[in-house]
Parts: sequence; structure tokens; C-alpha cells
Amino acid sequence: MGRFIYGNGNAKVEIEDRALAHLQQVIGTKLRRNECFFFTWRDDVSVGDGRRSVWIHHGADLEFKYHGHRSPRLNRDWLEALTIVANSGTGLYLTPEPAPRGGPEAGALSTVHVSPQTAVIS
Repeated sequence: MGRFIYGNGNAKVEIEDRALAHLQQVIGTKLRRNECFFFTWRDDVSVGDGRRSVWIHHGADLEFKYHGHRSPRLNRDWLEALTIVANSGTGLYLTPEPAPRGGPEAGALSTVHVSPQTAVIS
């Protein structure tokens, strides 16, 4: 499990590495376009089992910490679905990964290389 950390670390959530890489790509793309939005997740029972939303903007301190060392392949269909959600009035939240159209590799992009600031597709 990876971790998304916002601001000074008071807002954080554990997210599976594959899902975190997709979120990082969508968040990075929106920030490169100077688009601000809410990112919402459900808190773990250990911290109250509530819902938390943070305002993502160009000046926000964001950290994407991965448990594993291997970069996952990205699913184009999932990136599109997450982007549509992020562009809605509700803002970004994690949706289930759709099966890629046309077979298991049809929706995959080449390997994502994760840097401290953004995911870069090569």
C-alpha cells in the first residue's frame, strides 16, 4: 500500500500502489493545466471512518509515497474515467479500475516512471 499525503501530513490516506499511480497521473495533468479541484476519499476506521476532501491547487504540497519499487503500467480507460470524475462538480475520487477495452493490454500505456513531482509516461 502506498500513501497520498497532502500539506503538512495531517491529511493522508493509504492507497494501493497501482491506484496511486493513476491518481498521480490525473492530478499531475490537471495541475499542469492550472486546474484546481477537490480530491475526496473515505478515511480508515482507525481515524474515524469519515470522508475527507482536500483542495488540490498548484501551490499545494503533495506527496505520493509508494510501497513497491516497480512502476505499474497505466490503464488508459481508468485514466479517462478518473479524469472525467475530476472534471465534475464533485471533484476527484477513486473509482474501480475498468477492464481495458479490446483485451488485457489494449488500455495499458508504457511504463510509468515516478518522480517526486509527477508521473512521466515514456
